[in-house]
Amino acid sequence: HREGEELMIESIIDTLQVFPRGLLLVGLGLVVLLLAKLARDLVTPYRIDEEVGEKQNMAVALRLTGYLAGVILVFLGALYQGPTLVGPEGFGFDQAYGQEVLRVFLYSVAGIVALNLVRVLMDRVILYKFSLEKEVVTDQNVGAGAAEFGMYVATGLMIAGAVSGGGANSELDGALIALAFFGLGLVLLGIFALLYQITTPYDIHSEIEGNSTAVGVAFGGNLVAIGLVTLKALFGDFVGWGESIAAFTIFGVLGFVLLYVMRFLIDLLLLPSIRVSVALSSGRNTGVAFIESGVVISSALILLLAI
Repeated sequence: HREGEELMIESIIDTLQVFPRGLLLVGLGLVVLLLAKLARDLVTPYRIDEEVGEKQNMAVALRLTGYLAGVILVFLGALYQGPTLVGPEGFGFDQAYGQEVLRVFLYSVAGIVALNLVRVLMDRVILYKFSLEKEVVTDQNVGAGAAEFGMYVATGLMIAGAVSGGGANSELDGALIALAFFGLGLVLLGIFALLYQITTPYDIHSEIEGNSTAVGVAFGGNLVAIGLVTLKALFGDFVGWGESIAAFTIFGVLGFVLLYVMRFLIDLLLLPSIRVSVALSSGRNTGVAFIESGVVISSALILLLAI
């Protein structure tokens, strides 16, 4: 009994030591979210609160949710790199701890900037055949909002992977390495979107522009899945350009193959009496879209954790 009591007391002491630091990080996360919302308000020509509140615009709500989730994913990626942030060093906040907190904050701000710029990529490269802004804001197109949700989450995962590793000689080198691999991640995302369009029997642009929520949800889910694959490809310490780029390429190819095979197996095994592509396009079956999204995201999570 005495040994059990001693272990319990030690556990309580460790928790009390970590708690103040953890509480500070929770507060920092809330500050990052508020800054992200403020930045979004500044760069959008419409009032987000009015769209979500008075007009009950679900498409804008999905867009904002994906954006904020992407910001927090960046925050968590930067947090992972700092082992001293939540270590049981006591109640004090020394200089090293302060530097780690500042680094997480600066990476999070950079992520906010990147996520606001990536909307341009979505409009010009991913869904370039129509105005995403018009579809989401004016037409309240939920499918377009779902696709953008997936884009933001995928981008947040990429940035998290890019900033989570160590191995750089300095903070500047680390930032440049993260920027370079984030760029590679965006290239991978663009290629995946192109291949997704090629391997589907319908045109995702015309379907989403035609207010197909199902196609938008399925596309957004696949973007999240490839974002998880990219997180795996980018995650870890930098060991050299050659080895890191080779590992990134291998995981990228594996991810493309895995997600294509899983989409095929959904048709063949999980929903054998339903043609998924027909259910998504002609039938506009949102339930099938959620099933496809759940399966491909689950497959990407298995790849993330198993390899």
